[in-house]
Amino acid sequence: MEADKKWYVIHTYSGYENKVKTTLELKVQSMGLQDVISRILVPLEDEIDEKDGVKKVVKRKIFPGYVLVEMEVNDRSWYVVRNTPGVTGFVGSATKPVPLSDSEVEHILKSQGLDKKPSINIDVEVGETVRITSGAFEDKLGVITELNPEKGTLKLNVEMFNRDTEVEVEFSQIEKAL
Repeated sequence: MEADKKWYVIHTYSGYENKVKTTLELKVQSMGLQDVISRILVPLEDEIDEKDGVKKVVKRKIFPGYVLVEMEVNDRSWYVVRNTPGVTGFVGSATKPVPLSDSEVEHILKSQGLDKKPSINIDVEVGETVRITSGAFEDKLGVITELNPEKGTLKLNVEMFNRDTEVEVEFSQIEKAL
């Protein structure tokens, strides 16, 4: 995590957490803000639900009504997040969002299994075509332009609106195209 980026909590309309996450990811991609807004997270936990004697594991939001964003706060990033549909504001004072402490971030990332460095050994290379399996660009095909094993991400050229658009996804979000 870069020194100037911190984790912030944004308040959303209840039930809009995933929609806010997806919309914000699309805005970050389309506006080229990947270097300012890194990660967007809706923390989930497994919960056992029992109905009519049948137990099943369901994902529940740990913080309903809230989304976590790793970002560098500047006028542009603050404006983009604040004006995303479904966002009611940052947690903190009205004028300055308050970042989470390092221990809070560490605890939350650990609970989500995101505290370790990506150890995914991926068998792809620059120039190869892959399919995105999850996230805002699910089912799109893209050609790899850059691999970043340290971050566990890769950049792809994905065709949208009849032109190539560069998107960054995690290794776990892709599979080889057949």
